[in-house]
Amino acid sequence: MNTAFPAPADSISLQPLKLLIAAPRGFCAGVDRAIEIVERAIRKYGAPVYVRHEIVHNRYVVDGLKAKGAIFVEELDEVPDGVPVIFSAHGVPKAVPAAADARGLEWLDATCPLVSKVHRQAERQIEAGRHILFIGHKGHPEVIGTFGQVPDGHMTLVETVEDVATLPFTTDDALGFLTQTTLSVDDTHEIIEALKARYPQIHAPRAEDICYATSNRQAAVKAIAPQCDLVLVIGAPNSSNSMRLVEVSDRSGTPSRLVQRADEIDVSWLDGVNTLGLTAGASAPEELVREVIARIGQWRQVEEETVVTTEENMIFKLPRQLAG
Repeated sequence: MNTAFPAPADSISLQPLKLLIAAPRGFCAGVDRAIEIVERAIRKYGAPVYVRHEIVHNRYVVDGLKAKGAIFVEELDEVPDGVPVIFSAHGVPKAVPAAADARGLEWLDATCPLVSKVHRQAERQIEAGRHILFIGHKGHPEVIGTFGQVPDGHMTLVETVEDVATLPFTTDDALGFLTQTTLSVDDTHEIIEALKARYPQIHAPRAEDICYATSNRQAAVKAIAPQCDLVLVIGAPNSSNSMRLVEVSDRSGTPSRLVQRADEIDVSWLDGVNTLGLTAGASAPEELVREVIARIGQWRQVEEETVVTTEENMIFKLPRQLAG
């Protein structure tokens, strides 16, 4: 599936380009786990294995799993009887596994454990009698899945600082807040501060909900962007964490562009660029990073430098059906 780009005929004649590659970048432990769940399920049960929604937000990854025998569907009623179904890394409402059980389907949960942690926190907040103010993006699968953990009417979405001012609650109400795991660290901090200012009684989670991978990748972009003339972010437009990396670069004063594959890059983007930054969202594999570097190498003599801001060694366990 790799796209091969021919090497330039005479690299000595090409204008030099310094390439700062952010680290960490690309796959996180939750994405690694989700992909492994699909691959192991295909080996265990045989093709086809059904997956409800994109397992992760990356077309290259999804197409690769399709080639191995995965079939992606939007809703559970598209899954035939008698075949296993996998739920995506973003999480699903409680009603989905309940419906699968009612049909006698064997299901595997590829929900990122850090998203599952937010689900458990939501349940505890409701048990404590609090209304949840959930910071996130309307329509994102993770938000839909988290709202589906609690009874209707017990959670309110907050997308912006401006939303805080319009909330109908008072300082006498029992409130708590939770957040989507793939948000902008800076934006979320501002919203949380606004919530605390308006509702001093609000209950905060014991630990930050934004996942380590999202925070680390944003910090890595903050480290390289000021040194760059342009930053390329490899990721999908429906990938929240990838879009946040674009925003982080832009806010650092360095223009950025989101690309899904190397063939989307236009040589004109490199006009006047002496130092280029490169990163990848948590759903983008390293193969796409190398593909982009090969593409740029057609036009410029690339000098690579990896800028490491932190090391990641997180590993998540597989579901019991696939363990061992």
